[in-house]
Amino acid sequence: MAPAAPPPQRFPVPTGPINYRSPYSFSLPATDVMEDIEYKLEAVKATRVPSEEIDQTFRSSCIDLVSEGLGGKVLGFSDQWFAEATNLINPAAPIQQAGKFVYTGAWYDGWETRRHNPGPFDWVVIRLGVASGTVEGVEVNTAFFTGNHAPAISVEGCFSQNDEEVLSWKGDRGGWETILGIQECGPTQRFGWKLDNPTKKQYTHVRLNMYPDGGIARFRLFGHAVPVFPEDKEAIFDLAAAQNGGVAVSCNNQHYSSPSNLILPGRGKHMGDGWETARSRTKGHIDWAIIRLGAPGYIQNFLVDTAHFRGNYPQQVRLEAIEWKGDSEPTADAKGWVNMAEPIKCRPDAEHPAESLVKDKAFTHVKLIMVPDGGVKRVRAFGKRAV
Repeated sequence: MAPAAPPPQRFPVPTGPINYRSPYSFSLPATDVMEDIEYKLEAVKATRVPSEEIDQTFRSSCIDLVSEGLGGKVLGFSDQWFAEATNLINPAAPIQQAGKFVYTGAWYDGWETRRHNPGPFDWVVIRLGVASGTVEGVEVNTAFFTGNHAPAISVEGCFSQNDEEVLSWKGDRGGWETILGIQECGPTQRFGWKLDNPTKKQYTHVRLNMYPDGGIARFRLFGHAVPVFPEDKEAIFDLAAAQNGGVAVSCNNQHYSSPSNLILPGRGKHMGDGWETARSRTKGHIDWAIIRLGAPGYIQNFLVDTAHFRGNYPQQVRLEAIEWKGDSEPTADAKGWVNMAEPIKCRPDAEHPAESLVKDKAFTHVKLIMVPDGGVKRVRAFGKRAV
């Protein structure tokens, strides 16, 4: 007897990594949800960025302002019954553990709320990891959420020094202003939007709204830190730090992890939150990363940290700097790079201080060179601003 034909599907089955709670757990199309949204926002012009282009669009010129690694913090939320809101700002990629269940239900690496939300949306309030920042783009990743994903989202922001006041607004209008208007989402995919006009206003907090409920794995807010520099012109501070406006603009290899980790605060949690390259097999090979300083400055000393890199640290690192006045970022072979320190013989899981060889010239960029390859956790360029 021929096998029975499969029943027709009412809605198309999502493609990509699937983790159904049951074979028949589908949610209403996002278009239906969008029509019923009562909480209206300004229609900010934004261009959708394809999933495969999100990193190249933002990572070389922006930082993730809400990243937990940078100091971003979830202050409050409407609900987190199935999965905690703090997962949203985890800098690591989301993972799946199919078949794992906890007290509340299936385990998910993201933020997931109860079904049947009586309000117009679920929300989470996040304080930026920098003093304040301007925004260029947004990423919402619904990886592994299928049938329980967020149908639509929006992002609002405010500038405030009072966390309690911001939280008191909860799901109300309060003092929030639209950063990204209501946008459709779907199952298990990275969604990116680039603002046609990056914000000129600075924000300290953002609220991610999810219509009406569901799950999101990760949330990224791409933009630029607006640092608060010391008033003392002779003050020494880390010119390369992301919190002070530093950005990792390029590298030749980031096989295991990104050079943007080099300028994060602290010494990190494990080997995954540094910069690590692939093993090289070519004689004379080097790996490099270029960092644009938060402000031009006179570098007095450096610190290279190999924390957690114990069997894969570089044999040696070198440090160079350049004063760059071109429109684009300097390339690794641009004319003008200056040797800034004696070569450093590296040790595992250790901090390596180095005195600057050029303290009276202002520089805009620093280049870290690993010989021949390996991993470095942090690089610091301590100096005075060139005012």
